[in-house]
Amino acid sequence: MLGIRLLPAALVLAIVSAPAPASVRELETFDAYVRQAMADWRVPGLAVAVVKDGETVFLHGYGSRNLETGAPVDARTRFAAASTTKAMTAAAIGMLVDEKRVTWDTPVEEVLPEFRLYDPWMSRELTVRDLLTHRAGLGNADFLWYAQDVSTAEVLSRMRFAPPAYSPRSGFIYQNILYGAAGEAIRALSGQSWEEFVRQRIFLPLEMVGSAPTLAWLDGQDNVTGAHHEIEGQIRVIETDPVASIPAAGSAWTSVSDMARWMTFLLAGGVTPDGRRLLSEEVVEELFHPQVLLRRDNFYPTAKLTEPNWLSYGLGWFQHDYRGRKVDFHTGSIDGLVAIVGLIREENLGVCVLANLDHAELRHALMYRVFDSFLGGPQRDWHAELFELYAERREKQEEERKKVEESRVEETSPSLALDGYAGEYSHPLFGSVTVSSADGGLRLRYGQRLVGDLGHWNYDTFRLVWERPWMGKDLVTFLLDEKGRSARLRFSSGIELARVSEE
Repeated sequence: MLGIRLLPAALVLAIVSAPAPASVRELETFDAYVRQAMADWRVPGLAVAVVKDGETVFLHGYGSRNLETGAPVDARTRFAAASTTKAMTAAAIGMLVDEKRVTWDTPVEEVLPEFRLYDPWMSRELTVRDLLTHRAGLGNADFLWYAQDVSTAEVLSRMRFAPPAYSPRSGFIYQNILYGAAGEAIRALSGQSWEEFVRQRIFLPLEMVGSAPTLAWLDGQDNVTGAHHEIEGQIRVIETDPVASIPAAGSAWTSVSDMARWMTFLLAGGVTPDGRRLLSEEVVEELFHPQVLLRRDNFYPTAKLTEPNWLSYGLGWFQHDYRGRKVDFHTGSIDGLVAIVGLIREENLGVCVLANLDHAELRHALMYRVFDSFLGGPQRDWHAELFELYAERREKQEEERKKVEESRVEETSPSLALDGYAGEYSHPLFGSVTVSSADGGLRLRYGQRLVGDLGHWNYDTFRLVWERPWMGKDLVTFLLDEKGRSARLRFSSGIELARVSEE
């Protein structure tokens, strides 16, 4: 179960002071706490880093990076940074702000003149700051890149077909694709790809020697975790998604050893351990300055337990108050992998947790447990509280699933022979879906990697079972025209595509 530890926990803690203060000594129980939490959440592998006052006070790997091989996790095992990458993208933009190549409020059209949104006004008004704050009025559009083999340019070009979901700058909907646009802005401003810029301007100066801007950079290397998901009650290794279409939103891979350096750099106000300033104090303050106020329904379920007075988003950071302190943090989630980075800047304290099980929410529990250790006062059993909270959420999801099952109308038949539903269905924003008829059934394909079988549900609705079992199931309804032909295809999410005429 135990991965390789760079130093015994007691020795790591003793580096801080001798004797260690009570807040640090409490971390001596943290090792057992992590082990128990991992067992309850069934996490195969996990790694933790804690930094305090410029020192790494806890650095530890646990469990297996791949259940099929049993290879151990250590502090240098590479995991997906996922959306914690966004803070790196915002910092990269900050470096260009320091160099006077751009300002936070420069219109995007001045940097990327070809990038357009549905609303001409927003195309003109969209700023670099808007790319980083999820406030541009757009809905979630992850279907454009998830498991799709499409270029960043193609993803961004389709955004001109995405109608606004709310009035720009009046709300918040988490938006990965605009971070992809921020990556392209870095390319336009610097002449370097986002990947090369982050590697040269962040990873190398901070000696984050094991980090890579994309999974492809780690091809053939050892000590890289696998991804895991619970499928039919079993934890299984699954395919790793590289997030290649919008790398600036979440494609970086890193270790807790390297993330300790990243957190220490941020807590030092943009100065490297050897005294080099990579970001001005003004830019660092702007990165962590609240940019958008959030509602509870835009935030994490953990707010039910932390009971914050305010919630906000900075430039690549979620924010809230906790026990009289301001917490800046961000999670990352991609199929089978999770991350969290949390900072309390006024305490010079940072925590990073990387794990290899889909949506293993013990990451929040471990972060708050460390915060409590250094803030003093009573310790809460965050693992127990969050485990119960998410168990309740799973129960509600199961109830919803049962309601869908109960809504099925039995003993109905499709209006058409299966061949009648086959064809290509398309939308300028969503792209194309192909339905084919073979071996007495229907098969749906969206791009190269999203494939599934359609089984009759009721009337002209079919249940889609994805080949990737961790993606679950969906309902797809075919809508007929006045001549009784299949004219449109609609997913349960509401996404609707029109059949491409064969004439």
